[in-house]
Amino acid sequence: MLPYIDIRGLYYLAFEYAGSLTGASVDELKLIVSFLLSYPLAGALKRIPDAKPYQKNLFLIAYTNFQVSLFYLVGLFDLWDGVRTLFISSAGAYLIAKYVDGPFMPWIGFVFLMGHMSVNHINRQFVSRPDKVDITGAQMVLIMKLTAFCWNVQDGRLPQKDLAEFQRERALTHLPSLLDYAGYVLFFPALFAGPAFDFVDYRRWIETSMFELPPGADPSTAPKTRKKRKIPQSHTPATVKAIIGLLWILLFLRLSGSYNTDVVLGDHYMKYGFLRRIWLLEMLGLVTRMKYYGVWYLTEGSCILSGMGYKGVDPKTGRVNWNRLQNVNPWGIESAQNTKAYLENWNMNTNNWLRYYMYLRVTPKGKKPGFRASLATFVTSAFWHGFYPGYYLSFILAAFLQTIAKNFRRHVRPFFLTPDGQRPTSYKIYYDILSYLATQTAFCFTTAPFVLLSLPSSLLVWARVYFYAIFGAAASMAFFASPAKPWLIRQLRQRNQNSSQQPPKEVKEHPLLGMPSDPAGDIDEAIAEIREEVEARRRRGQSISMPTGADLKAVVEDKLGKKI
Repeated sequence: MLPYIDIRGLYYLAFEYAGSLTGASVDELKLIVSFLLSYPLAGALKRIPDAKPYQKNLFLIAYTNFQVSLFYLVGLFDLWDGVRTLFISSAGAYLIAKYVDGPFMPWIGFVFLMGHMSVNHINRQFVSRPDKVDITGAQMVLIMKLTAFCWNVQDGRLPQKDLAEFQRERALTHLPSLLDYAGYVLFFPALFAGPAFDFVDYRRWIETSMFELPPGADPSTAPKTRKKRKIPQSHTPATVKAIIGLLWILLFLRLSGSYNTDVVLGDHYMKYGFLRRIWLLEMLGLVTRMKYYGVWYLTEGSCILSGMGYKGVDPKTGRVNWNRLQNVNPWGIESAQNTKAYLENWNMNTNNWLRYYMYLRVTPKGKKPGFRASLATFVTSAFWHGFYPGYYLSFILAAFLQTIAKNFRRHVRPFFLTPDGQRPTSYKIYYDILSYLATQTAFCFTTAPFVLLSLPSSLLVWARVYFYAIFGAAASMAFFASPAKPWLIRQLRQRNQNSSQQPPKEVKEHPLLGMPSDPAGDIDEAIAEIREEVEARRRRGQSISMPTGADLKAVVEDKLGKKI
């Protein structure tokens, strides 16, 4: 560790003392300090003059990124291994993008990056120190950036006519220089906790083309700038984000002593009534989310101050939008009345990454995403988060909750709307209240393993509230699998037959955070695909049969070269 932040030094003692006052760990306080340090540094980064030569400007930015990021990793956290980890991932992705040609290049990069990160996930799980900052958080952000980079390079090698709109916008026709690439990788405001963004965004930011008005726009609508800089003034929105982020962090520090995992795992928890236990479970989830709200608000504010958060000018209000890198919407989560609203407002950039660089990438051109796309996205999301059993319990149950919510929205909610589906009836308020309570109580149960991590702890807490969300989910699935569903459909048709305007049709949604939006439908689709494949082989005259036990034994013996 650097001598001025040695474990025996004054700075460590200061962090340790602050931790004793707030209840936070030393590493958590260091992380907060690193986020706050990003603000003055991001302000300085933005003030490098636009009029400087392109190469010099790029060198200064990349040099600043390297120095500051190295200070964060080594000076604050003693993450020498982390520097090596980021170098291996970054260098490996760049070399793969440069020297591997062909359609499998992005997949080779994906396997290399995910495999490298999996090693660190497993190591973190064995160390079992959740309060200790390690490199896996920064690596998870980097994986999103580098896998997207490989795809962007591959898209740049393809004809424009073969690309979808989102691919054309992000395609890289030329491999960036190492200096460009290093600046992108080590962009310090988003190093530890994101948000992730594509290389094309970094390039437009560094070239300041991001801040140009679209063709035909009124020059008077251009946002205010200072000293002939193209980057608009951003100190106000950045300050607002910083203040809100700090408030979330302070709330977390204030409440985490009363609502933590020890509360729900302790023997005293069972002395409370059932409803009180659910309330404590809800508060555990809320207080845990406060930490993420605070971290993501602080990092987003730093990106806004540097100018990276710029997203153009609203043509209606004339105000600058600074939400390019927004990663969370706390109000959208805490007021969610269904799983879609809950999940799409959480970790937004990860949602975008999974959609654009997995869900749509495994779908053959000209076809709609189906079971394979949902399965690939689910597996990617799960492996990206890590290997704690709690993650998988949460993912699987949340996937079924999505299906249940979709069934209620499609077959029950219309009864509380006018026949054309455009206006609420006088009873809609009751549906909204019940759906809100159901969503929030279901998700406080579902996300508990995400906080508890281990299988024994997760099952213990679930058992202490009698697996209520699992039984509720099973009952709902059974209800919609019974004759009740066709009856609801008939009633809706009869109710709407006199309406001149039909309700809008449901469209297939992409998985949120990798969780399939309709697991039952995906299973049916998989079965249909298998049947189609079997029929196609039969039409070609190919025989289809399952191997017998003797056949399998013969194959194994042949591979081993000996009898078993």
